[in-house]
Amino acid sequence: MSQEAFDRLHGALQYHIVNSMGWTGLRSTQADAVEPILAGKHCLILAPTAGGKTEAATIPVLSRMATEEWPGPSVLYVCPIKALLNNLESRLSRYAGFVGRTVQVWHGDVGQGAKARAKRIPPDILLTTPESLEGMLISTKVDRASWFGNVRVVIVDELHAFAGDDRGWHLRAVIKRIEAYARQPIQRIGLSATVGNPGELLDWFAGSGERQIVGSSSVTTDADVTIDHVGSMANAATVISRLHRGAKRLVFCDSRSKVEELAVSLRTMNTRTFVSHSSLSASERKLAENAFAEERDCVIVATSTLELGIDVGDLDYVIQIDAPSTVSSFLQRMGRTGRRSGSRRSFLFLTTSDEAFLLACAITTLWREKFVEQIKPPPLPWHMVAQQMMALVLERPGLPAHEVVDVARAQFPELDPTTIATVFDFMVDEGILFLSSGLASMGPEGEKLFGRAHFLDLLSAFASPMVLAARHGATELGYVDPMAVQHQKDRPTVLLLGGRSWRVTSVDWSKRTVAVEPTDDKGKSRWLGTSRWLGFEVCQAMRRVLMQEGDAELGLSKRGNCQLDEVRELIAAPERQGSLLLERLGSGRLRWWTFAGGAVNSSLTLRLEDARGIRVDDLWIETDLSTSITQIHLRPVHPAAMQGFVLNLVESSDLKFSACLTQELLVEVVVSRSLDEENLKRLG
Repeated sequence: MSQEAFDRLHGALQYHIVNSMGWTGLRSTQADAVEPILAGKHCLILAPTAGGKTEAATIPVLSRMATEEWPGPSVLYVCPIKALLNNLESRLSRYAGFVGRTVQVWHGDVGQGAKARAKRIPPDILLTTPESLEGMLISTKVDRASWFGNVRVVIVDELHAFAGDDRGWHLRAVIKRIEAYARQPIQRIGLSATVGNPGELLDWFAGSGERQIVGSSSVTTDADVTIDHVGSMANAATVISRLHRGAKRLVFCDSRSKVEELAVSLRTMNTRTFVSHSSLSASERKLAENAFAEERDCVIVATSTLELGIDVGDLDYVIQIDAPSTVSSFLQRMGRTGRRSGSRRSFLFLTTSDEAFLLACAITTLWREKFVEQIKPPPLPWHMVAQQMMALVLERPGLPAHEVVDVARAQFPELDPTTIATVFDFMVDEGILFLSSGLASMGPEGEKLFGRAHFLDLLSAFASPMVLAARHGATELGYVDPMAVQHQKDRPTVLLLGGRSWRVTSVDWSKRTVAVEPTDDKGKSRWLGTSRWLGFEVCQAMRRVLMQEGDAELGLSKRGNCQLDEVRELIAAPERQGSLLLERLGSGRLRWWTFAGGAVNSSLTLRLEDARGIRVDDLWIETDLSTSITQIHLRPVHPAAMQGFVLNLVESSDLKFSACLTQELLVEVVVSRSLDEENLKRLG
C-alpha cells in the first residue's frame, strides 16, 4: 500500500521524498491519507504526537496543487496557537518548495509590511488562526473575493483543541463564510491526536460531502511513567535541578503563576531555564522555541501552549508539576519524548498536594486502561450565532436581514432555525444591529460594546481580560494582570515575568502599559483564570485508586507509595450508601463522596428542595445532618433550587457576547454548560 500511494504522488514530490528528505517510504498513516485526499474527501487524520500527521495532510495536498496547477492562496492551514504556526513555517516552506510553491504566516505578531507583501504576491499556503481569518473577512483592506476565491483546502491542525471549546464553533462558522467566496468546493482536513469519538468529530467538522477517517484512535501504553510526590514547588525545583543534568527537559505547569515561580527557583539554582506561556511577548516566547532546537543542557518551563504539535526535536524528558485534568492532555505531553529510534516515551509526575497526587494516579490509571476522552463541542453556542451575525454585517454591510439569518442557519445547522431568527430580532431591538429598509448593519449599541480598536473584541470567541503590557525600555516583556501592579505599602511592587523579577517604576493606565526594571528582589506573579470541573471518568478513577478497586499498576516512586497510603486515609471510616460513600465530619456535617465531577454534583444538588448551605466539589457534596442525597438522582430538578442556581450562574458568567442574548437564551447556554445530566444517570 505504501508503494502504491507513493506512486500516486506528483513526480517532483516523489523525487524529493527520497533524495531530499531521505525517506525510504511513507508511514502507514501517510500512505493511507493519499487516496482520500487526492479524491477530495474530507478527512480526519489521527496519529499520536510526532506521528507524521502534518506530512500526511500536506504531501498529498501539494501533489494536487502541483498537478492541478492551483493559483494561490489555495490552502489555509489553521493552528490554535501562534507558536505552532511559527514552528511550522520553515518545515512547510521546505515541502512547498519541492513543487515551486510558497508559504506565509499571518497572525497578530506578523508585521503589516509582511502582510502587505502577501496581499501583493499571494502565497500558496497561508498559515493562520481563526481570529486572523475573521479579521481578514471584516477588514476593508482585504479584497475577499480575490483573497479567498482560490481556496481549495482548509487544514486544521490540533482539531481536538478547537472542537472542545467555542473556538471550534467560531472556526467552523468562519470556514462557512469563506466558502461563499471560493470558486470551488473546499475540502476540510483535520489533524488530531487520539480522541474517543473520531467519527462524531469528523461529522461535526466536515458538514456535507464524502469523508474518511485516516489512522487509528487506539492508545498505546508502551512508556515509562513515574509518579513522585515532592510536597512543594520548592522541592520540585530542587529535584528538577538535580535530575537529568546535561539533558533537555520540558516541564509542564498548569498555570502561568506556577511557571514563573518554578522558573525563578531553577535560575537561583544555576539551572539554565527558559519560559513559555501566553502572557509573554513574542520575543520572549521565541527564546523558548529556539531552545528546543539549539540547547542541550536546559529546562524549558511551559503551560499547555507547548503541549500542542510544536516540533521539539530530540527532547529527552517530560516532567509534569502536579497533573493535567485529562488523559488526552497527558498523552499530548508525553508524546513530546521518545522520538529517537530505539528510545521509549517517558513521563515524570512531581506532585505537590494530596489532590494533585490523586489526580495523577487517576490519569495514569485511565491511560493504562486505554481510555481517552471524547471531544464534545460546547452545547448551545447561541452567543457565537450573535458574534457571527455582527461579523457578517461588518463584512457585508447592508445585507438583507433574511440573508443574515439564513447564513447563520447554514453555519449552525444543529440549532433551532426559529430561535436563530429570534437572536437577530433581539439584537435589532437592543440596537446592537441596525435595520433600515430591511438591510442590516452594525447598530450604535454594537459599536459601543464591541467597536473598540476596529472591533478587535469581535474577532475572537474567548473573553480577553484587561492586561497591562510590561516594558523594560523599548523592549516588551509580556502582559500582567492589573491587580499585580497594585501599590505595596512601604515596599516596591515587584513582578515575576519570564522567570525574572522586575520592579515596577510607573504605570500608564491610559496606554495600558507598566514600566519595569530588573531587580534582585523576590517577585510575585498573578493572572486571573478559571478552573474547570474534572470529568466523570477521571473522578471515578480517583475512587478506584482510593478504594483499591482494581489492580492497575500506578508506577509510583518510594515517596509515591508512601503518599498513596496517606491519601487512602483521607476518607475517615466511610459508610457505604448505595454507590456513595458517607463520611461524618467533626463539624456535625455530612460529606457524601460521589466521585462524579463537579458538573454531575451540581446536577445532583438541584434535586434538593433546599440547597442552601450545600457545598459542592468534584469528589463530594457536603450537607447538614438532616439532608440525604441517596437516590436523589432519580428525582426531578426542584424549581426553587434551579432558580437560585441560575441566578448565581448567570451573575458569575463570563460568556462573551452575552449582551446579545435574551435572558432565557443566556440561561440555557450557561446551564447546559455547567451541568452533566448524561453522566448523572450513570451514578446509580
